[in-house]
Amino acid sequence: MEKKITQIAIYGKGGIGKSTTTSNLSAALSKLGYKVMQFGCDPKSDSTNTLRGGKYIPTVLDTLREKSVVKASEVIFEGFNGIYCVEAGGPAPGVGCAGRGIITAVELFKQQKVFASLDLDFVIYDVLGDVVCGGFAIPIREGIAEHVFTVSSSDFMSIYASNNLFKGIKKYSNSGGALLGGVIANSINQGYAKAIVDDFVERTKTQVVEYIPRSITVTQSELQGKTTIEAAPESEQAKVYTRLAEKIVEHKSSKVPAPLEIKELQEWATSWSDQLLALERGVVVGGNAAGI
Repeated sequence: MEKKITQIAIYGKGGIGKSTTTSNLSAALSKLGYKVMQFGCDPKSDSTNTLRGGKYIPTVLDTLREKSVVKASEVIFEGFNGIYCVEAGGPAPGVGCAGRGIITAVELFKQQKVFASLDLDFVIYDVLGDVVCGGFAIPIREGIAEHVFTVSSSDFMSIYASNNLFKGIKKYSNSGGALLGGVIANSINQGYAKAIVDDFVERTKTQVVEYIPRSITVTQSELQGKTTIEAAPESEQAKVYTRLAEKIVEHKSSKVPAPLEIKELQEWATSWSDQLLALERGVVVGGNAAGI
């Protein structure tokens, strides 16, 4: 009987800290004793950098452009604490579909039965979440990932991207697509930021898996080409990532979210804009500034 491998897709708007979160999650899972592969699905091909001392690795698509036949072992590289690192890559600039690397890499690994041969516990796909492209939907649409998580801050465009992801999950949920595990709330340092994300997940019938504060420790670690788990294992930030990893291990049941329609989302955003303006002006509503 084959070992059960948990496959997770982590989506998020570009620049939101998705790859930082994913790499620290992978590192934390490895420190908990699990065998992990991180599968970078962004055409920038920088998902796994901090797992390998800041170094880039050859991508699946780049390697296929150089030779017609590729063994999976040629595009898998070992990173921090034995984590397997893969970068799907993208097409040459201005040519083809940005999600093509995911499609090609997943098919290659399926054919060569890579996951089972490496005795993996977790495969984590790090996927750009603000590009509407069939390739980027592969982990959801084909049910490759069992659970989907989205990294989001309280910024509107980040929440907008998450809401679009929810629409995709809902669309494919009736045909065997992956379901939503929840939101990883990133850069949450102000009380109002937590309140905004909490309100959004309540309205879309999902949950916050973990709140991750913005921390200079992360910046310091990444300047060294490392995750916080590797560079500052005793830091408070490392404890947050470890707690996230423990919750991911325990997570068993994902659900279909209830995305907001665009008009609902705009009205919701306007309401929060008014509340934040009141907060800035010190207006007291119901005993609290702007009710927050």
